[in-house]
Amino acid sequence: MEQEFEKILDKLAISTRSPRGRFSKANSWILLEKRLPHLQRRTLSLHTMAGAAAVAVLCVLGWWAYYMFAPVPLQTVSTLAETRTVALPDQTEIVLNRYSSLTYPERFRGKDRKVQLQGEAYFEVSKDAAHPFKVEAGAIIVQVLGTHFNVEAYPKDTQVKTTLLEGSVSVSLIGKTEKSLILSPNESAIYNKDKKSLTLHTENNASEEIIWRNGTLLFKSIPLQEIIRQLSNAFHTDIRIEDTDLQNYRMTATFSDGETLEDILSLLCRNQKFEYTKTNDIITITQKLN
Repeated sequence: MEQEFEKILDKLAISTRSPRGRFSKANSWILLEKRLPHLQRRTLSLHTMAGAAAVAVLCVLGWWAYYMFAPVPLQTVSTLAETRTVALPDQTEIVLNRYSSLTYPERFRGKDRKVQLQGEAYFEVSKDAAHPFKVEAGAIIVQVLGTHFNVEAYPKDTQVKTTLLEGSVSVSLIGKTEKSLILSPNESAIYNKDKKSLTLHTENNASEEIIWRNGTLLFKSIPLQEIIRQLSNAFHTDIRIEDTDLQNYRMTATFSDGETLEDILSLLCRNQKFEYTKTNDIITITQKLN
């Protein structure tokens, strides 16, 4: 009977990842003895001990059932005008970009490890082949076992971009995993919210996708429209281009951490054919008058 009791407790400790000592036979028996009258404790028979052991097993089974099926509390980490590193219960490390939020459970339970992202984040996922890591970002879901990747999913953007730096990831629309894209390093999966399409792109240097972790803004010969999109997200500000002719005007520039939005816009406009004005909380880009 004692050997069977020990085996049951060992299995429960392993299945719930709980310290073995907390629910040992000895500890369970001490707790049980404290609840029995003094005289009765002195005259316990082997039959009574066996029954008590069964009660202890039922108590542990009840605790295990609660642990496995009770709702797991969720918590959300959000950033404002700064980046932030978050360590998850499985030792996965995530760097959240400015004005982003991550929702995850206090502990991972079940067959997978699932989190929800709004904004942008860089993931270094702890490997666990038995429990795939999943990121829900709007209409897409990214699934990995252990790898390094970046997800950009700001709510107001027209696309969600997943870029792989190391390992392998699967990107698919929620509920349509049969049409997933498998990424290799230096590849991106871009989901277009308007077209509801998922396409594969090759990156020249995927490491440039995560340079924001140091507070750096890097623009390498990209359209002004894309620069404005990134600045809007980085500074949580409404920036608009009034003249459509300016949208595809390409520029190259690098800005370091600590430079204000006004500093950046002034430098971008210097010796260029456009300027900016600010009315209330809206910034407007217009062509310069000759």
